[in-house]
Amino acid sequence: MKAVAVLLVVLSFLTVSHGWTCKAGPQQFPAQQIDAGEGQVVLTDRDSKAYYLSESTWFELGSVALKHVSVGPAGIWGVDSSDKVYKYVAGDFILVNGQTLQQVDAGGDGQVVGVTSGSYIYCLKSSIAINYSQVGSVSWNELAGRLMYFSCSPLGCWGVNAVEQIFYTRVTPNTCDISGWIHIPGAALMAEVGTDGNVFVVNRQNQLFQRTGISPSVPQGTDWLYIPMCLPIKHVSYDLGQLWLVTKGGIIMQCSN
Repeated sequence: MKAVAVLLVVLSFLTVSHGWTCKAGPQQFPAQQIDAGEGQVVLTDRDSKAYYLSESTWFELGSVALKHVSVGPAGIWGVDSSDKVYKYVAGDFILVNGQTLQQVDAGGDGQVVGVTSGSYIYCLKSSIAINYSQVGSVSWNELAGRLMYFSCSPLGCWGVNAVEQIFYTRVTPNTCDISGWIHIPGAALMAEVGTDGNVFVVNRQNQLFQRTGISPSVPQGTDWLYIPMCLPIKHVSYDLGQLWLVTKGGIIMQCSN
């Protein structure tokens, strides 16, 4: 823990190039995965506990052990070690039957998306996802293609497949129809997109990149910008100008530009 304390002191004064200034964020050590959306931040730690950030303090969410959690317009959603899906309702997570997922994302325009351990892609329509509030089975729509990680925003969705190829598409919230997959040059293990369309990826070398050139006419962007970090990065999320990072060692970093 002494080594962690030293790293936190260093991070408190760290300035990163390309306009990002980073510091040690509020810690829930060791963090496993983090997600930001709708002005909220949630995470899971290596003990499979879910947490919600209020000011600078992490508060445990519910009583269900989760390996992945996501927050967005459809609320807070998560999956457990058996790939069962949950939504946070009235102080605890309730089971959402109908589909198992290994990763879930609630950052779209009301819809919820996710992928299975076999890389099958599913979408839950916004009318169901937003209003879901009791234990029961719902009907998920399977999407064409195969991905191991999938993230959506109101401006589009980004995914990574098992051979680390990156793809972009649009998902219609109320029907779960997709516009078709656009292959994006590059390689990554995960891709996260913010509400404003900003996209970040982490690759196998634990390096962080931001997609540049994104516009209404070119929503898939034009290039990748490498953002150097002093520590290897495992997970990234972005919301309201704040970049949230989890290092390979489980430390939380918070960056702004």
